Amino acid sequence: MRSIIQRVTRASVSIDGQKTAEIGPGLLVLLGVTHTDGPAQVEKTARKIAQLRILRAGDGGDSPKERRSAEEAGAPVLVVSQFTLYADVRKGRSPSWSHAAPGDVAEPIYEQVVAALRDTHGLEVSTGQFGADMAVELVNDGPFTLLVEV
Repeated sequence: MRSIIQRVTRASVSIDGQKTAEIGPGLLVLLGVTHTDGPAQVEKTARKIAQLRILRAGDGGDSPKERRSAEEAGAPVLVVSQFTLYADVRKGRSPSWSHAAPGDVAEPIYEQVVAALRDTHGLEVSTGQFGADMAVELVNDGPFTLLVEV
């Protein structure tokens, strides 16, 4: 499983011009699923998203010692499915998607990550719509962007 985790001051998802999800300060997560992902990757990914200490301190401080996790801050998370994280561009000029899990495999795993963030870690989670053509808007805070692979 691959995730792009971004600290944001705000983020939203729109489908067909209609805003369907929106958060204020928190995390935007782009989540990609591969063929071999299962319960272990779900648990580890959800834990990383919830517990990475990358959010600003309550007073806005940003020193590494002051940063808080989404769990500690009670910050919202917006999770968007992103199969393109598994693009293979090593050959030719067109990406190959062979490492991305097909929708019928990826969607339940994506939903399990969302459920783990809500149920296990107690986070407020908004989502995109799996498989939809989405417009994702964000204001990256820092910028602070991490690639996490489990």
